[in-house]
Amino acid sequence: MLKYIGKRLLISVATLWVILTILFLLLELMPGSPFNDEKLNRDQKILLDQKYGLDKPLPIRYSRYMQNIVFKGDFGDSYTIQKNYPVIEIINKRLAVSARLGFQALLFGSIIGIVLGAIAAIYRNTIWDTMTTMFAVIGVSVPSYVFALGLSYFLGYKLSWFPFTYDIYSPIESSVLPTMALAMFVIATVARFMRTELVEVLGSDYILLAETKGLTTTKVIARHSIRNALIPVITVLGPLTVGLMTGSLVIERIFGIPGVGDLLVTAISVNDFNVIIAISFFYSIFYIFMMLIIDVLYGVIDPRIRVTGGDSNG
Repeated sequence: MLKYIGKRLLISVATLWVILTILFLLLELMPGSPFNDEKLNRDQKILLDQKYGLDKPLPIRYSRYMQNIVFKGDFGDSYTIQKNYPVIEIINKRLAVSARLGFQALLFGSIIGIVLGAIAAIYRNTIWDTMTTMFAVIGVSVPSYVFALGLSYFLGYKLSWFPFTYDIYSPIESSVLPTMALAMFVIATVARFMRTELVEVLGSDYILLAETKGLTTTKVIARHSIRNALIPVITVLGPLTVGLMTGSLVIERIFGIPGVGDLLVTAISVNDFNVIIAISFFYSIFYIFMMLIIDVLYGVIDPRIRVTGGDSNG
């Protein structure tokens, strides 16, 4: 296991280097500059380029850019959003809000999805199965911002159960609607996978053997079926987690949440390159970290699985 994790870490570091390089080159090739203010004349723009080192040749800018990130963790200062303010500090102020919202949506969506998927599998070919399948199709097909608008109108405006805009002074209550909107896709995806896998597990030979030994249906499902069916579900939780982070771009705008997603949209609109690179890099780190955690969890859920690069004795 340690050998496998070490190999994955090396691959992850190489992947992050490639991502940083691609981000740098893409932003260099983008039209325009961070200083598109019409009030600035040509001489002022030249002075700003000199101040931020944008007048240097591409190889020199790339070298400084990589050195600052790798050795100092410095993504530079913001060009336009908060001029001359460190990008890391801007992101840190918003990261906790987005992380909490994403975690709430993932936890809520996973629990509800597993329960619905299990009910659909246990009572397959009944009304419960049909309703769960219909909900899964709707949840996967309809964008999260549509759910956000619907929830905001009915539960926030019409019924006044929850605030339909985010309030920093009541973060828990005002995050209910955005959490539900983000969790819809998670619920639908997890329920669909859980239902499919649990139906297959319940029909396998070892489950039939357990039943013939006198184990009750409840014990068979709780001790054997659910546990094995969870493996494919955990596989999709990694991409789903990152999907929640990127999917929150629109949700944060709708509910007025001061999170990282809202910051990224603003940075793109004003060409604040340093902020764009930093947020994209954090998303990449998060995705790679989640995939590594999921690989390790395989062995925890099912000890028969050995993720040691093909070595079954690992």
